[in-house]
Amino acid sequence: MTDHPPPATRPVILLASASSYRAGSFVEAADRLGIEVVKGYDMPAPLVKDAACRLPLDYQDLDKSAQAIAAFAAENPVQAILSADDSATVLAAQASAALGLRHNSAEAAEAARDKHRMRQLFAAAGVPSPRFRLYSLRDDAEEIADEINYPCVIKPTALSGSRGVIRADSPLEFIAAHHRLKSILNLERSEEFLVEDFIPGFEVALEGMMDNGALKVLALFDKPDPLDGPYFEETIYVTPSRLPEAARRAIADCASSAAAALGLSEGPVHAELRLNEQGPWMVEIAGRSIGGLCSQTLRFGTSMSLEELILRQACGLEIETVEREKRAGGVMMIPIPAAGTLKAVEGVAGAEAVPGIESVEITAKLNYAITPLPEGASYLGFIFARGDTPAEVESALREAHRRLRFEIVPEIVLAAS
Repeated sequence: MTDHPPPATRPVILLASASSYRAGSFVEAADRLGIEVVKGYDMPAPLVKDAACRLPLDYQDLDKSAQAIAAFAAENPVQAILSADDSATVLAAQASAALGLRHNSAEAAEAARDKHRMRQLFAAAGVPSPRFRLYSLRDDAEEIADEINYPCVIKPTALSGSRGVIRADSPLEFIAAHHRLKSILNLERSEEFLVEDFIPGFEVALEGMMDNGALKVLALFDKPDPLDGPYFEETIYVTPSRLPEAARRAIADCASSAAAALGLSEGPVHAELRLNEQGPWMVEIAGRSIGGLCSQTLRFGTSMSLEELILRQACGLEIETVEREKRAGGVMMIPIPAAGTLKAVEGVAGAEAVPGIESVEITAKLNYAITPLPEGASYLGFIFARGDTPAEVESALREAHRRLRFEIVPEIVLAAS
């Protein structure tokens, strides 16, 4: 019989796309905790260059990938399976269930990835969310335009990062938005999309942790820039929220109801909500932590990162506190102003010299094409700030962004002869 290591010393499987911003932060947190990480990337074995990736997988084939994870775990017992981003939350849940590990159910993970299913479950549970209808690209766009309410939002059922999400205020705008979304969905080999009522209001993001079905709010971020469309590119997040306590409680209650409606019961959740005179409205909730590099904004206790907190819960380790540090923090996701090739970035030193700015991290690569929303799905980089008040943090982020300069050479489109 093979001697297996005790549960506390077993590795953790970390699933991520090869281009994920998030994997590195989880690996750093695991190193601090002395936990071995086995990476599972969504790519064929011949393309894997990371020695820690001992599990080349195909996220599109859930059953085959879950079987591969189970086979690996049979020889190398693991204590948890985590998904660093949206790409493998369903696979992590399915594989965890097969191995008897603590995790959300596969059905809950799927509901958090499928925006149509999410809307259905919200409606059934009475969670405030926009009215919606599901359509197919095979449906006639002009007929849809004549039967829906305005203003509306047209969106894919599965893409993340506001990609393909467009507001339309008239039938003419809807047809134009439909044309753009059709191009995106064709690339994704998808046909279905949602049309929802546009919900006005102030938008917030909630970072939380589910523990046996109970939601613990880790942070509530204000989004001070209006998100009224026609596209919904997020920019600044600042925490703690400046909303009144009653509003913060109502938002937390709404997010808790949304998680329960989907069946999310374990691990991190990231929720987007809007608040208006009628109260909070659920935009969506995901069964994973905040995206990009934004988690660097959060510290718990004295220095614990969000990823360490997630790992501690998944591995059953002691968590002394989930209270966020007292200082205000914020991040700016630097928007892409135009399509083209990024040729130069200037002003980083000047931006980092702004009082309150901790770092400026440019993630877009020079001499590579960049694409803004709604077709794009990334940012130029991230600006991080910390200060005594949310207002100070927001001001620092705006001033740092003002000092940056990006040289983008537009694409040359040749006219057909």
